[in-house]
Amino acid sequence: MAIVKIVLQIVVILASILLTMLILLHKGKGGGLSDMFGGGIGSNAGTSGAAEKNLNRLTIIVALIWVAIIIALDLISKYKLA
Repeated sequence: MAIVKIVLQIVVILASILLTMLILLHKGKGGGLSDMFGGGIGSNAGTSGAAEKNLNRLTIIVALIWVAIIIALDLISKYKLA
């Protein structure tokens, strides 16, 4: 069971990095930190409606996977399965 815990820890690290990158790929809605760093300058140039929807879906899927792994790791630690 220790191998499963190590694999889940590696997957949660990779999912965390991927989730951070996916969130940073979203275009800013204006008025926030994205404008401060230049996100509002060419916000319409980079993405189309379909690409934005797919990015949203992928972000949600990765976030759900991340949450599920965090819960699994907590249950493993709580019940001393590994």
